[in-house]
Amino acid sequence: MSDHSSAVADFASETHPAYEAKIQDGYIDGYDPVSLHAPHSSLIRTSTWTGMGVVLGSLPGFGTLIWGLGVLLWGDGTVGADPMWFIVIGAIAAVVCLVVGFGMIHSGRANYRKYKAETGRVN
Repeated sequence: MSDHSSAVADFASETHPAYEAKIQDGYIDGYDPVSLHAPHSSLIRTSTWTGMGVVLGSLPGFGTLIWGLGVLLWGDGTVGADPMWFIVIGAIAAVVCLVVGFGMIHSGRANYRKYKAETGRVN
């Protein structure tokens, strides 16, 4: 008898291929998965919700910026400080919170972008 072991490089993978099942393979055509329960959902990721909170955290920075501009334009009133400090601090706080918040939201939606690229679905 001849030995055929050299003909097949990896006998196990050539005779029994491994299949990777994906959850979207079991979806019926036209089915839109419920967002909260889908494994690719952005709503179950902590970074998405934390990012939304950080974006909302930019509002005090914008408030400080607007208040500083108001003091600069219409006078000191009861404030004895230089309003430029409030403008600069408010602008920095607002921009930092927006950049960090939207970055976290973007990273929290990575699974959804991957799912959308693989399947072509929009939901």
